Amino acid sequence: MKIALCNEVVAAMPFERQCVFAAALGYDGLEVAPFTLAEEPHLLGGGKVAALRRAAEEAGVPVLGLHWLLVKPAGLSITSDDEAVRARTLEVIRRLVALCAELGGRYLVHGSPAQRRLPDDPAEAAAARARAEEAFAIAGEEAGKAGVVYCVEPLAPPENNFLLRIEETAALVRKIGNPALRTMIDTSAAGLAESETVPALIERWLPTGLVAHLQVNDRNRRGPGQGEDRFAPVFAALKRHRYAGVVGVEPFDYVPDGPAAAARAIGYIRGILEAQA
Repeated sequence: MKIALCNEVVAAMPFERQCVFAAALGYDGLEVAPFTLAEEPHLLGGGKVAALRRAAEEAGVPVLGLHWLLVKPAGLSITSDDEAVRARTLEVIRRLVALCAELGGRYLVHGSPAQRRLPDDPAEAAAARARAEEAFAIAGEEAGKAGVVYCVEPLAPPENNFLLRIEETAALVRKIGNPALRTMIDTSAAGLAESETVPALIERWLPTGLVAHLQVNDRNRRGPGQGEDRFAPVFAALKRHRYAGVVGVEPFDYVPDGPAAAARAIGYIRGILEAQA
């Protein structure tokens, strides 16, 4: 099991400094949000990508994956009925899959709730859902060719209205039937949207092989250890199933600030892991 820092938490730092800082705190790698790299991250040139990968690896925190994929460039959507928007979005997805592989990453996490919203009208929503399914099928095909895994992330309302829970997301993944397309668990979203606890979800879904990644954050949107949620049972469940993937630390509310939130989270997690060793 590797613990990654989601790099937008310390995005105020230059990327090279992010790497050194994360390594000094004890993270195993970075989970990179492409929007922190450039206004059009899917168009980064080979020289720049190689420099980013080198900076991370030399610091001892390789890029393990990408997440928060469709923030930049603006105006993307996998559910839009605008053909130009759709074509551009699919091209960005293809290029981000390639970027992940070039950076040395293993997985991509497709959250991006604003870029997958369904319209309120039921008939329009059904058509939008079909467009999204096609987009995820294409993403899975690209991921398979690149040797990475594309994870569809269940996200809770009110920010999201499509694929809220693991059950429905896993059903979509099974329907598409590509092993390079899977789902994941975000502990904050699961705590808000699911009827089962996160440890119970791990016990239920990890053996299926459909869950390829985990992100940890409190339901209050702060880092693990900064709220009422308890994460020792989460890591105990992962340990029972010999989980060998990545756990991304992804707070949204940085208290008192990003660097301090990152430091507190890894200290809390390392304490749990040491106690369970």
